[in-house]
Amino acid sequence: MLDYFYQGGPVMYPLLFCSLVSLTIIIERSIFWLREKRHRDTSSLDTFMHMVEKNDFDDAKRVAQDSKDFVIRVMVCGILHREFSLQDALRMSADEELDRMRRYLSILDTMITLSPLLGILGTVMGIINSFQMLGTLGVENPRMITVGIAQALITTAFGLIIAIFSLIPYNYFVTRVDKAALEVEQYGTNLEIILEKNKNGVSTAP
Repeated sequence: MLDYFYQGGPVMYPLLFCSLVSLTIIIERSIFWLREKRHRDTSSLDTFMHMVEKNDFDDAKRVAQDSKDFVIRVMVCGILHREFSLQDALRMSADEELDRMRRYLSILDTMITLSPLLGILGTVMGIINSFQMLGTLGVENPRMITVGIAQALITTAFGLIIAIFSLIPYNYFVTRVDKAALEVEQYGTNLEIILEKNKNGVSTAP
């Protein structure tokens, strides 16, 4: 593997940088989502929504106190600012949570796009060198030319490997963010309906 690295030429160094950046982000985001999964607390979330239905906001805040569930944090922000602008409070808090979930994904997306381009650049440079060698040596030694072209293709292979193995976790992380956004939206809409019913004097408690 190390021989391939050196044969690939100078472009292999930025490719190595891209691979390290991608790997670091993938590990960091994987740990982040494992931690988020561990912090999910649907039981407290259901209890919180039930307290809100009964207009018992003090108990609702106590249930949500120190919760690390991102949905609960958004809902708490909503009820704290319900007298001013519930929708804006929910949107602001949801945006903060989603920004936290999208952290570094734009960099990973850049690495996915950049790696194959760097690989192609290395291949083009290698082919140029091979043709220059062909012009210098002529066709008497074609083996040197084919070896040069084969070495030039190494960078494209490495660039594609980096992109492929980064794309799979990237799509997974994006899917998790989309699911989280949908869940926040569903609970936020439910909270708005509950508060509107309570405001109009319609009982929602069982």
